[in-house]
Amino acid sequence: MNLCIVVSIILPRSALRDDLSPERMIMEQRFIFGTSEHNRLMNDADAWRRWGPYLSERAWGTIREDYSPDGNAWEYLPHDAARSRAYRWNEDGLAGISDDKGQMCFAIALWNGHDPILKERLFGLTGPQGNHGEDVKEVYFYLDSTPTHSYMRMLYKYPQAAFPYQQLIDENRRRSRQDPEYELQDTGAFEGSRYFDVFVEYAKSAPEDILIRIRAINRGPGPAMLFLLPTIWFRNTWCWGIDDRCPLLRQRGIDTQDGHDKSRLYLLIEAQHPILGDYHLYCETTMPSDDVLFTNNDTNMQRLFGVPGATPYVKDAFHEYLVHGNVLAVNSARVGTKAGALYTRTIAAGASFTLRLRLTKVMHPYDERRVFASPFDDFDSTFRLRQREADEFYAALQPVHLDEDQRRVHRQALAGMLWNKQFYHYIVEQWLQGDQAQPQPPPQRKQGRNREWRHLYNERVMSMPDKWEYPWYASWDLAFHCIPFALIDSGFAKSQLDLLMREWYMHPNGQLPAYEWAFGDVNPPVFAWAAWRVYKIDQEQTGCADRMFLERIFHKLLLNFTWWVNRKDSEGKNVFQGGFLGLDNIGVFDRSAPLPTGGYIEQSDGTSWMGMFSLNMMTIALELALNNPVYENIALKFFEHFLAIAAAMNNIGDEGIRLWDEEDEFFYDVLHLPDDTYHPIKLRSLVGLIPLCAVEVLEPHVLDALPTFKYNLTWFLNYRPDLMRLVSHWQQPEAGERRLLALVRGHRMKSLLKRMLDSTEFLSEYGIRSLSKHHAAHPYILPVNGVTYSVQYDPAESRSELFGGNSNWRGPIWFPLNYLLIESLHKFYFYYGDDFKVECPTGSGQYFNLKEVAGELSQRLMRLFLCDKNGRRPFNGDDELLQRDPQWRDYLLFHEFFHGDKGTGLGASHQTGWTGLVAMLLQQSGIRGEDDPMGSSSVGHRQTVPLGYEPLKRS
Repeated sequence: MNLCIVVSIILPRSALRDDLSPERMIMEQRFIFGTSEHNRLMNDADAWRRWGPYLSERAWGTIREDYSPDGNAWEYLPHDAARSRAYRWNEDGLAGISDDKGQMCFAIALWNGHDPILKERLFGLTGPQGNHGEDVKEVYFYLDSTPTHSYMRMLYKYPQAAFPYQQLIDENRRRSRQDPEYELQDTGAFEGSRYFDVFVEYAKSAPEDILIRIRAINRGPGPAMLFLLPTIWFRNTWCWGIDDRCPLLRQRGIDTQDGHDKSRLYLLIEAQHPILGDYHLYCETTMPSDDVLFTNNDTNMQRLFGVPGATPYVKDAFHEYLVHGNVLAVNSARVGTKAGALYTRTIAAGASFTLRLRLTKVMHPYDERRVFASPFDDFDSTFRLRQREADEFYAALQPVHLDEDQRRVHRQALAGMLWNKQFYHYIVEQWLQGDQAQPQPPPQRKQGRNREWRHLYNERVMSMPDKWEYPWYASWDLAFHCIPFALIDSGFAKSQLDLLMREWYMHPNGQLPAYEWAFGDVNPPVFAWAAWRVYKIDQEQTGCADRMFLERIFHKLLLNFTWWVNRKDSEGKNVFQGGFLGLDNIGVFDRSAPLPTGGYIEQSDGTSWMGMFSLNMMTIALELALNNPVYENIALKFFEHFLAIAAAMNNIGDEGIRLWDEEDEFFYDVLHLPDDTYHPIKLRSLVGLIPLCAVEVLEPHVLDALPTFKYNLTWFLNYRPDLMRLVSHWQQPEAGERRLLALVRGHRMKSLLKRMLDSTEFLSEYGIRSLSKHHAAHPYILPVNGVTYSVQYDPAESRSELFGGNSNWRGPIWFPLNYLLIESLHKFYFYYGDDFKVECPTGSGQYFNLKEVAGELSQRLMRLFLCDKNGRRPFNGDDELLQRDPQWRDYLLFHEFFHGDKGTGLGASHQTGWTGLVAMLLQQSGIRGEDDPMGSSSVGHRQTVPLGYEPLKRS
């Protein structure tokens, strides 16, 4: 454990040494410890995080639940079977929570008296059903959460008419890839405001004492009936032949010390678990009809397979009881492994119904007596306290310059990230071998998906891209998630990065797992970048450098770097291939599959990512070398790697082949054919801009502190003049030389920025497009063996069949790459300063320095979510319900990507993961001028937290 003692000292700016710049030194630390939530994070974070929103929103249709012979996960366990089949690995539910091992779960279930299915989980289309792949067809919003989940709030909008399941399936099936997706709003389900707003809130009185408040509001013009069924259940761990101990839920009578009958004030469900211990769920009751239903979380064998099961009380019993009126479906003995408190209410127009529950751990009889006496006496006051503490936490975090709307976007973005945590369970060896008490998996699976990842043991809470559309971690997404997480909970951010480096995650050969559909796929190597950023943000937040974390992860990154060099630079040319590298269909071909031409692609982005990886590793090594000189030589090795990569991009294998095209002044992939000829693929995409991301600046004081590194660097520059031109250096009077390491500098950088900032190419009103708009009128065409391959600009969902049609890198705006480009511009500015200016936008006649360009791009991205002068949010597009209705317009969705021209949100609707980076941009927007480079907040003179890179202003 690192012990960090922080002393608050305010120094005049003149007293700061160069190496203690305002960004690197926290001038006032009181804000870190000034709120109750920060104190929980500092003193007992693990305990307070033990319960949280870790319940997935979709476990059906996932790879881990797929035991089919052909690997068809969507068909093996579809939505229609999910209510009846016990999951092997994960549970799912609506607005739910669980413990951090997913052993006991709580969620709500709803029925409007018309639906054909009890609403226990979110509905959506499978990959094959959707005209643009899988897509959730529900409306819900994550509104608030603290990092420890001491307070959480979300909203689900439930139609009062029958949910249009089949209509959504049929209409989306009818539509082509050229058509927009057909959403729940399009069906008329919300016409006349005939729906319920169901707000679900959680407030922890203590780490394992959780208050639950559910408020259903009838937005419609007339009274409407609602069946509300808060449900508690255990994940099925007893049917697989591993641990046959079965937990138990039962209704318990209530004995009171004062002799008064409290039995109609609340219903009590007792939970006993062999690992978790004992819990009580208190369910407030106000009507005699309120009751508790019991069943088991076991598969309905009769419904799914036509054979009797071991128990008549099965997973879908509540559906049978309510929808079909089958009273025999539930256990009259009031015991089981799944229980729900049933409330039936007719809610008048505009009225609401509020339900209070309390889930608490029972430690010993004293606790039992205390809570029995009055489980709801402190309920409302505790909620008010936790809400106030959440407000204080965000008030301390947000820069004072943010207006009300900016604060709303900032807070809901971070809430979405916190709600998208999930307990992810998938032990690959067990999955491949099958379970003793179940039928053996088909033999094909041992030669199929993920067979090379038998060591992989997933059993942790992890940050998901989107808990419905992507309810599995993706390694390069996760790296971006950790940046805004570091802003609010650096401990969690560090643990996520560290986790994927552990022996039970990282492959023995050094590769990081990609995602469950194919752990062996290749994603961009951004973990070193993320580790460095998280380290710096954590240092700025706490005033303490966690070198143990940095050193531990650096050692594992060495293995990953070696894997890249050995596996993805097979010919030793320092030009890398890598596969699709997270940008899916951005190229002419599927770059992760054999090419129809034969040969392979020398990838501009793959090579650039490795240049960036080399510089990130060098930077980390230099930081570690300040305490341990051994790392100086390692830093030098990565400096050498970077120079070799930079040289190779200009002359592949000393054969005169360049990734840089002198005529177009742009980077292109190069197709290397079997006859040993090379052909540039002149498709202008983000692939050609990613070289901008490989940039670092070496400060003179750092070099002076590391004499071995400085000596060897100087040797390189003196005795390898062919490499010297790859390093820029700027003489500071009386301060030595600042050195720029970058794949592009000077003229080439200006050439790339000229295209990037051109509105007819990459620059949109809302950020940088993934493909140049030039290709709208001029598609790129490549004839191969009688087949014509073409790519054109698609500002919205792709019309390509690549990656199942759910890949969209041919025009839309994506946050992660925009964020990296903004960061790189700041670094270039730090070196070049105010005098280096470029036209922005291209052709406008106005010139900005690179810091101003970065600010302009940040503003365009933030603009996606903020109300314009007409009160419209661009991400909501032409949806008037979302744009105008007061019950909708201030609830935000953070989409996977955005229309390249209009800014409309597209793809996964709750992918706050990397789109949550908007919170970092808003945080940084508090910066005001050179005299206040860090900005100030509403709490004293606190500095706003920067993006995690080096100083924003030049010395």
